[in-house]
Amino acid sequence: MKQLINNHKPWLILLVLFMLVYPFIVGHSGYMVSIFVMICIYAISAMSLDLLIGYGGQISIGHAGFLSIGGYTVAILTSKLGLPFLLTLPLAGVVTGIIGLFIGLPAVRLSGHFLAVVTLGFGLSIPQIALNWDSLTGGYSGLSLMRPSFLSSDLQFFYVIVVMTVLITWLLHNILKSRMGRAFLAIRESEVAAQATGINVPFYKTVMFVISSFFTGLAGGLYGYWIGFVSPNDFTVVTSFLLLGMIVVGGLASIPGAVIGAIIFTVLPELTRSFVGVTNIIIGLAVVLIILFRPHGLISLFDAFKAKSKRKAGNDQDLLISEQEQGGTVKDVNI
Repeated sequence: MKQLINNHKPWLILLVLFMLVYPFIVGHSGYMVSIFVMICIYAISAMSLDLLIGYGGQISIGHAGFLSIGGYTVAILTSKLGLPFLLTLPLAGVVTGIIGLFIGLPAVRLSGHFLAVVTLGFGLSIPQIALNWDSLTGGYSGLSLMRPSFLSSDLQFFYVIVVMTVLITWLLHNILKSRMGRAFLAIRESEVAAQATGINVPFYKTVMFVISSFFTGLAGGLYGYWIGFVSPNDFTVVTSFLLLGMIVVGGLASIPGAVIGAIIFTVLPELTRSFVGVTNIIIGLAVVLIILFRPHGLISLFDAFKAKSKRKAGNDQDLLISEQEQGGTVKDVNI
């Protein structure tokens, strides 16, 4: 983490300052603040999904189900049991992580499109369970919940969500740079080779699901508190595909790429809201174009720019050395 900060310190400082002053830049506009909050929530979800797919190679098309579980957890614990915010939000992650464990245990024997079908079934079943379990979830009516009094202001809760986003990003970065993260990458490249080197593949694949679902559940809990209402229609299978599109367009196996994808796919629907049906077409077209022309995502543009800058700097340095050598030769001849 220290190396990351040292290499990108100016950009990180500017980003943090922008996040702190954003509400004042937009004049405390509730609409603009809500868009930024949704970017944070989707960024957390996209980074969590990227850990599973980009770094672990385990395809999931049901991550919206984890968002729903996180949202319903805080709604149920708040409205029915009256538990405080500082307890319900962590429990949203814990409950979702436990569900992720139950999904991960049978899924460790699956891979590729077989795993995708299983997770798709999970994502489709959660809204149906929420619709039919009236006594717990409120069915079609959903559940309302209130923020704690010390976070009743949108501005106060905005900064809580910003801090949570930064903290989760830091945690995910450290996990991926740890021994566990290297095990995830080994499993992605080859499960057979990973097993041969002594990596417990079933264990780490289960851990992937637990970690990914835990942070996604936290994102769902933040959503529930921000909106103040949770319903079965909040996170459908379309949301799962949207999250998948975010990490594909932004760049797989890249935390900044997941954030870029979250920004694009959160802002884009707002820009095309007045054009019925255009949003899905543009999103689908964006995914297809990225797969065809930039398979490593938009984040690869920055890598290409860096490589070009390094080549240019190298060429300039070689030219300078060549000129110096030529000058020295001429000088020697004159002597």
